[in-house]
Amino acid sequence: MKNFVLFIVGILIGGCLFVIYCNHQIESTAKNLTYDNIEELPYNKVGVVLGTSKYLIGGGINQYYENRIIAATEVFKSGKVDYLLVSGDNALMEYNEPIRMKNSLVEKGIPEERIYLDYAGFRTLDSVVRAKEVFDQKRYTVISQEFHNKRAIYIGEKFGIEMVAYNAKNPKKIRVRRREVFARVKAVLDVKVLDTQPKFLGEKIYIGEEKEEK
Repeated sequence: MKNFVLFIVGILIGGCLFVIYCNHQIESTAKNLTYDNIEELPYNKVGVVLGTSKYLIGGGINQYYENRIIAATEVFKSGKVDYLLVSGDNALMEYNEPIRMKNSLVEKGIPEERIYLDYAGFRTLDSVVRAKEVFDQKRYTVISQEFHNKRAIYIGEKFGIEMVAYNAKNPKKIRVRRREVFARVKAVLDVKVLDTQPKFLGEKIYIGEEKEEK
């Protein structure tokens, strides 16, 4: 019994240490690459807006969504990007994050022709890697809440992508922040152990230019 208890304690300690390691990896990778001040944000051709649900399960607007739309609008109207790529989940016919984000951005005054849609951004890794592999962006600005941006930057760095991020306001919701702890562990496992790849890739889509004839 004593050995069993020691084994369980060892597992718990090891798990805690690994969580700390994962958090450190992400924080150190993203250091000095996220921005709260729009004037300090470097210019990139494309800003990638990471998707989330527009509405809460219990009803009402999701403030994470609303704040990302506001941040993306600010980045575009400040001339820090020329195009926006909205990336989200469209796994179900009745649930379409990219279209909803596009409509919200157009309502904010963003020209429709400056918005590109990625319908296969099922998770952060998919959105980050598809922006490079499908939309041909090896350097871009990611737009989400700070904790999410840091994880995206970590994933992007492992896939050879140069990224900076603009931080949308972060509503204080403990449940979401707790979930981020496990998301960071999964991100480290994905890139260091599992070699996880996007669910779908596909033909190149060229942002702001016609596809070159081969």
